[in-house]
Amino acid sequence: MKILLCEDERDLAESIQSYLKSNDILCEIATDKKSALSKISAFEYDCVLLDLMLPDGHGFDILTELKAQQKSEGIIITSAVETLDSRLEGFQLGADDYLTKPFHLSELLVRIQALVRRKKFKGNNLIDFKEVEIDLNSKSVKVNNSYIDITKKELDLLLFLIGNHNKVLSKSAIAEHLSGDMADMLDNHDFVYAHIKNLKKKLHEAGSNDYIKTVYGLGYKWQND
Repeated sequence: MKILLCEDERDLAESIQSYLKSNDILCEIATDKKSALSKISAFEYDCVLLDLMLPDGHGFDILTELKAQQKSEGIIITSAVETLDSRLEGFQLGADDYLTKPFHLSELLVRIQALVRRKKFKGNNLIDFKEVEIDLNSKSVKVNNSYIDITKKELDLLLFLIGNHNKVLSKSAIAEHLSGDMADMLDNHDFVYAHIKNLKKKLHEAGSNDYIKTVYGLGYKWQND
């Protein structure tokens, strides 16, 4: 799971980033409106955590741009500003949730997980795709009711593929999802092929059908046979 945190309070941002990382969530930070808009235009995220008061603009400007670009990220406003008008405006502009500062990091995590479940997996903690079953709570995968040994990156890749069922995902999109904006610093995306190969092998050896299809010249997609 990949999150964009728009927050200008550096200590708070790093605290949130560290906490989410400890829960296997990749979190990138944008400390102002300009950098947030740049990241939103360049990358895709599962969720955007959006502070309203930024040094060079208002969070609602970012929310408006997200909708103008028809981005599908879930949006959680995290702000010390809480009035009925601000909440209503946020929801009218397309926010999915509103969390008032100060908040417990554990509550933030639960809200992120719930939002991504609603957006990607219809609110379910158990994701079933024929013989493949993923438990989001235990971060485990079964094939034909038997657990398989899977790494965190492979699980993240599997969720990304299933969450975008029948959609072709480029190598760069997968690289960004697994590594964040660090993907731009890599010479190539060979590690994507390695993760795809390992995941396909583990699923196949456990008795799964081959749902991960290579779309030559474009990327990969999860497709029902």
